[in-house]
Amino acid sequence: MDVKSYIKAARLRTLPLSISGIIVGAYLGSQESFLELINNNPLNELVSFSRIPLYQSSIFWLAILTTMGFQVLSNFANDYGDGIKGTDKNREGEARMVASGAITPEQMKRAMIVTATLTLIVAVALIYVAFGKDNFMYSLLFFGLGITSIVAAIKYTVGKSAYGYSGFGDIFVFLFFGLLAVVGTYFLFTKQINFTIFLPAFSIGLLSTAVLNLNNMRDRENDAKSGKNTIVVKIGSEFAKYYHYYLIISSFLFSFLYVGIHYRTPFQFLFLIAYLPLTKHLFFVYNNKEERLLDGELKKVALSTFLFAILFGLGNVL
Repeated sequence: MDVKSYIKAARLRTLPLSISGIIVGAYLGSQESFLELINNNPLNELVSFSRIPLYQSSIFWLAILTTMGFQVLSNFANDYGDGIKGTDKNREGEARMVASGAITPEQMKRAMIVTATLTLIVAVALIYVAFGKDNFMYSLLFFGLGITSIVAAIKYTVGKSAYGYSGFGDIFVFLFFGLLAVVGTYFLFTKQINFTIFLPAFSIGLLSTAVLNLNNMRDRENDAKSGKNTIVVKIGSEFAKYYHYYLIISSFLFSFLYVGIHYRTPFQFLFLIAYLPLTKHLFFVYNNKEERLLDGELKKVALSTFLFAILFGLGNVL
């Protein structure tokens, strides 16, 4: 077994983007839980000194590991699905392992099964730590979401009805990377829903969708030849650019609105720093004439989203 090939297929560079929603949900959820503890405890000053840092939270780390598992599973499935369908034969960017022959389809299948099993085990541990034995319905709900996440990760490119080939990949990314990651993690900490939490969830979802859209703009010609009808293939390169502007600008507006509603300190505007490279990126996309050159922008948008998550979370708890 060539371990290096599996590491390449896992595409570790995608992991910071995948955990961005977890970071935002955990920061806001842990803060909300702490404030509730303070408000309901007469020994306010004593309790304030006993606050557990987020990095010491088992819920946080189990959520991170679960999400990383889902992301690696999705990357394996994407490599497998596009590989056996011939979509990756002439693609731009890094080589894919099944298409290149470094990993056989059967080997990748086994890697997907192992990854899905391990991720589900970690997810069950997360559910138990978050809800214990007293919240069976919550546990059942999140277990169902875990199974759904596994199915969605695989069905993105695998099978005749793969939704990534019908233009629904953007919806999947928005829902799972944005809404489920942020709102779900927030709920793991608080056991309740504050509807304004959907605003930063929209921001993360839109930025994550922008990364996918950028990927699809780069691969537009090859995807069209291979029958992969992404949104970019359907609307064309020019409208895909306008769609891209909308995704990033809207993400800014939703996060700005959240801060406006919950404003306490200027630190909450720290997230604006992440939009400096994103603004530069938008000008690059506007002026770009060669779609293959967009490959270098993928990392910039993904890391900017990760930076946004950290700064947004920190700004709202300082």
